[in-house]
Amino acid sequence: MQAADSPRGVGADSGAVDWSAVLAQHGRWLRTVVLARTGEPQAVDEVMQEVAVAVVRSATGPADPTKLAPWLYRVAVRQALLYRRRLGRMRKTHERFTEHARLGDTDGRTPDPLAWLIRDEQCRLIRTALDRLPRRDAEAILLKYIHGWTYTQISEQLGISHSAIVSRVNRARTRLRAELAALNVNEAMP
Repeated sequence: MQAADSPRGVGADSGAVDWSAVLAQHGRWLRTVVLARTGEPQAVDEVMQEVAVAVVRSATGPADPTKLAPWLYRVAVRQALLYRRRLGRMRKTHERFTEHARLGDTDGRTPDPLAWLIRDEQCRLIRTALDRLPRRDAEAILLKYIHGWTYTQISEQLGISHSAIVSRVNRARTRLRAELAALNVNEAMP
């Protein structure tokens, strides 16, 4: 009768899923997906907590263990979208306030203000260019170049075909180059 009491209908002796281990195993790439979807590094921890809660509360996980990564991907995307909906206006207000406070906090004690300004401008331009890409393209390019994943690894984790990932990454690279050119990155950098 223990199987009926279990939230997943899995008895203690039949091998319940260790969600902590599963999330630890897949956490790094899921964090990248969440970052690509939210565009806010500070939101990743919060959304990942929501992902963990959603996974544990889920009445059913995928029956096929090979479908676990694509299922986790969908849960992470859904939680990232919910986060964006819930905090969209607050985030924009916070960003405006933070930018205003940062610009007003110039006391002349910065060791190299030009280096700080250049680094800040580069990060802003790259983030702006990435934000202009479709979310799926940004995810693919971040997984490919930040995590160094192969096309096969990305296709397995996201649950889409190898050729679709190759096409998505190539399209994302082309669009990112165009966005950086449109932002006059070469002219903005000394």
